[in-house]
Amino acid sequence: MLYWLSNFSGDFAPLNLFRYLTFRTGGAVVTAMVIAFVFGPAIIRWLKSHQATGQPIRKDGPQSHLLTKQGTPTMGGMMMLLAIAVSTLLWADLSNHYIWAVLAVTMGFGAIGFADDYLKVTKKHSGGLPARVKLSLEAIIAVAVAIWIVNVTTDINPTGLALPFFKDILIDLGWFYIPFAAFIMVGASNSVNLTDGLDGLAIVPVMICAGVFLVISYLIGNIFFAEYLQVHFVRGTGELAVFCGTIIGAGLGFLWFNAPPAMVFMGDTGSLAMGGALGAVSVVTKHEIVLGITGGLFVLETVSVIVQVVSFKLTGRRVFRMAPLHHHFEQKGWAEPTIVIRFWIIACILAIVGLSTLKLR
Repeated sequence: MLYWLSNFSGDFAPLNLFRYLTFRTGGAVVTAMVIAFVFGPAIIRWLKSHQATGQPIRKDGPQSHLLTKQGTPTMGGMMMLLAIAVSTLLWADLSNHYIWAVLAVTMGFGAIGFADDYLKVTKKHSGGLPARVKLSLEAIIAVAVAIWIVNVTTDINPTGLALPFFKDILIDLGWFYIPFAAFIMVGASNSVNLTDGLDGLAIVPVMICAGVFLVISYLIGNIFFAEYLQVHFVRGTGELAVFCGTIIGAGLGFLWFNAPPAMVFMGDTGSLAMGGALGAVSVVTKHEIVLGITGGLFVLETVSVIVQVVSFKLTGRRVFRMAPLHHHFEQKGWAEPTIVIRFWIIACILAIVGLSTLKLR
């Protein structure tokens, strides 16, 4: 919205600032953070007033959680969704189709997560929406947005898959690209959801991934930088830097209230939305595989669950003391802050590896 002010820069030169992507990205980060800071306490009070017992704690989870996390309200993701939506609408170029596509995934997945959290709270049970219903709804949104992205992508094969570390390879997946892109969005969404099990554990890696894709979207959306780095130029993706900035700002604001001991949990409302947003940005920028590298922590958590389930069904034995992986280390006696900070370190290392793919070709 503010981007349109640059049209009047001829009458008032300072308005030309709103034309610059870097300025608007910085403004988006600050705006989202301030919104989360300002409205966060009111949202938490409202959630507490409507959630007498807070988020239901899984009885098959770590027993310590029944003591330390009982009564903490969930659905804190509403705080981030509000900050992201308002900040994006204020600072992004709203004529850009990609902005609306990633917002559709973020808000759509957030709505599914809200329904899941609502059922958990009202039924006072950790079940929520049936898995089939949740995944089906996510798949419908993801497929629709994938088709949308393919139809608006120009200057590059819209159904092509780029490979990191290779400058000229673009594998045409044809019609299969649609389910592939949908899988990336749904997979990323649920991977973040699985990771969100300790105070602050998921939101910092989400911000780190958003920071990486802020840089990626800015560079590949600029034809000069794209040619210099020998990466595929995708016209219009630079605007996603603003969107990624809103995730960082909203995440910082949320972390203020989610830092141990958490005053609020993001719930599925936040985790499904944040994962879906990262997945959508990776699809638009043609860096789906790089998301798997940068978000390797989320992949690791998901794989730990898959390995645990497969092993138990086939052999009756568990590979880990408890899955996802962070619960395994809890059961081994690691303190919660130790697990969280070490996982953050891993996320930072993977982010560096992900960024290196831009130059190592």
